Amino acid sequence: MSKKLIVCLVGMPGAGKSTIASGLATLGHDIINMGDAIRAEAGRRRVKPTSKNLGIIMMEMRSQYGPGAVAYLIKPQVMRARSDVIIVDGVRSTDEIKVLRECGVVRVLAIHASQDKRFVFLKKRRRSDDPENLQMLQDRDRREMGVGISDPIALADESISNNSLNKDALISAAAETIQRWK
Repeated sequence: MSKKLIVCLVGMPGAGKSTIASGLATLGHDIINMGDAIRAEAGRRRVKPTSKNLGIIMMEMRSQYGPGAVAYLIKPQVMRARSDVIIVDGVRSTDEIKVLRECGVVRVLAIHASQDKRFVFLKKRRRSDDPENLQMLQDRDRREMGVGISDPIALADESISNNSLNKDALISAAAETIQRWK
């Protein structure tokens, strides 16, 4: 097995996974975003990358190729990664984690934040698939739970609460955890 450490960031939408990934990229870690893989698939299909459309694509892929489908989609990127630590942003199921274990040593880091806090974060982020209102976030949360995101969150090796941390403290907490794992 490879000596690569694959850190799977898990958490509900807007919890702070991408913020951590961006911060860890400055430390030389390779970053692979599972949502970007779905957005790229939307581009190939010439579909507007709205939350609804990306959800449909994600569900279609899982239906057609199994619950680890998105991990299989990024597996070549993981295998080509140059750094010893690879951050996979946005794992949503234990099946995806099983696929990634074929590529190296996997550790799961869960990021928690309240729904209200996540909604504020998402409004600031302003990505095309971010919810416009709290009902849309609740619908997205239910979809994420439907594909099994609760399991990797509950079974994570470590967790960070992002309800009261500033950006630097959040990134630092993740970096310290990863340093212990190395």
